[in-house]
Amino acid sequence: MYHSMLAAVAGGSNTRGGIASYVGRKATDISHHLGVLEDCGLLRREEDLFRQGRAVYRIGEPLIVFYQVVMRPRWGFLESGRGAAVWRDARARFSAQVLGPHFEQICREHAALAPPELFGEIPGEVGAGVVADPERRTQIQLDVAVLAPPVPGEPRRVLSLGEAKWGEVMGTRHIDRLRRARDLLAARGYYTRDATLTCYSGAGFDPAITTATSDRVAAITLDQLYEGAPPDSPGQ
Repeated sequence: MYHSMLAAVAGGSNTRGGIASYVGRKATDISHHLGVLEDCGLLRREEDLFRQGRAVYRIGEPLIVFYQVVMRPRWGFLESGRGAAVWRDARARFSAQVLGPHFEQICREHAALAPPELFGEIPGEVGAGVVADPERRTQIQLDVAVLAPPVPGEPRRVLSLGEAKWGEVMGTRHIDRLRRARDLLAARGYYTRDATLTCYSGAGFDPAITTATSDRVAAITLDQLYEGAPPDSPGQ
């Protein structure tokens, strides 16, 4: 049961209902199992910052995701010595389901420890979230969202909206998506005027991403993530 639930989350079924459907149980029937996996640190429950009452589960150890995504489905081939063939077949899944989510988590951890000059002040809450776009009938996934500490009687301030891409050069279309999310949140009552639009990439950036724009934009490189180098100033 526990392996099946971990396989569900590793495969993308990361809500309580999605996990229950994957293992063929009712959502109420897996509460104990979810609690055990959380207590062991194998699963993390993360609230959606922009949708109250919505949460997703993430696997806490990337090696477990690797096992579930790459090894477990092809165990017979691995035992027969065909590891090279298994790896060729699994590289795309490894990039999308292991590297990508882990890189996003690293970016969230970086944002949580960001110096005040990056977002204008020390972050109060860091996570991920989804912003609905009714006009375009779609949703915008925000990999790294940074909020200021709540102040009673005032709109919640958004310090940064970010997208993380491990193997993709990021450009102006990513900024456009973040800009759209910012405007939608402003319409919902969030204070977004000073929000930094932040791109985190493991593959680099189009030079146009931080030029010819009136927005606060930051491009976070691997050196900044792993070595603690000071980030580029917003708008540069």
